[in-house]
This record gives sequence, structure tokens and C-alpha cells, in this order.
Amino acid sequence: MKTLLLLRHGKSSWGDVLLADHDRPLKKRGHRAAQQMGHLLAELRLVPDLVLTSTATRARDTAVLMANTAGYRGTISAIAELYHAEHLAFVELVSSVSIEAETVLVVGHNPGLEDWLMQLVGDLHEFPTAALAWIELPIGYWSELTRETRGTLRGVWRPKEVADEESSK
Repeated sequence: MKTLLLLRHGKSSWGDVLLADHDRPLKKRGHRAAQQMGHLLAELRLVPDLVLTSTATRARDTAVLMANTAGYRGTISAIAELYHAEHLAFVELVSSVSIEAETVLVVGHNPGLEDWLMQLVGDLHEFPTAALAWIELPIGYWSELTRETRGTLRGVWRPKEVADEESSK
């Protein structure tokens, strides 16, 4: 059994209209949400063994903030193919993971992440910025992951829901 975590990048800024989409930074809200998800991963004891992220500034920054907050100490691999990837590109990339990682976290963009989540679990789930999904996969090695692989959804968290839950404690 392998654990796959999907994290959409945090809310990004459109403040500089001259900035290329790839280079847009996170807004303050995006920073907070990435840290919230890092706290959540630590609380759930789901700190990944490997983090893969799109090369887009907002995705890399989300990955770093989440990782630092969760206590992840490994390498964060920025991969150009994850920038606006479709779900089959995610499958191809994650199935090539060769290390003995039990839990892999992928930070990317919609609609690709949301499409892949639907493909993996068979249901559509709203996946706004900084949303996190936890999927258990019935595979022993990442190389067994295919586009036909179906997993079990253990949870989907959205920043607003996490913030509401934290404030009610």
C-alpha cells in the first residue's frame, strides 16, 4: 500500500500584470493556507517521504512552506512537466519514483490535479487553491501505478474548512 497526497498550490497574486503566469507569487492568503496544510499533515502524521512540485513559483513556494511547517526535511523536486500537467502526466511522473518512498506528495495545478483525483477515486471533489487530498493506493511499488489504478480517498481538506475547524477549538 502506498500513500499519495495531492496539494494544489496556494492562492496566487495577479498584482503584476506583466509577470508571466509561471512566475506569479503567492498572496498572503496562499502563504497561510500552505502553512495550514503543513500543520495538518504533521497532525495527521502524514509527513511525506518525497515531495514533487511544479516549477511555477506559486507551486514551489507552497511546497516549501508546507514542507517546513510539516517538518519535512527531504529534497523538494521541482519538475517542469508538472506545470499545468494533465492527469496522465502525473501518472507517468509518479510511477517513475524509484526511491522506497511510502508517502509521496505532489504539488500542482488545476484542472490536472482535480482530474487525476477524480480518476483515482471515481468521484468529483472540489479542489480549490491549497486543497489537500489523501489517497491510499493498492500498490506495493510506485512503478505499479497506471492510469487504471484506483485508490481509496481518506480525506480532502480545503483551507477554509481547516481554518474554521481550528478557530472552533
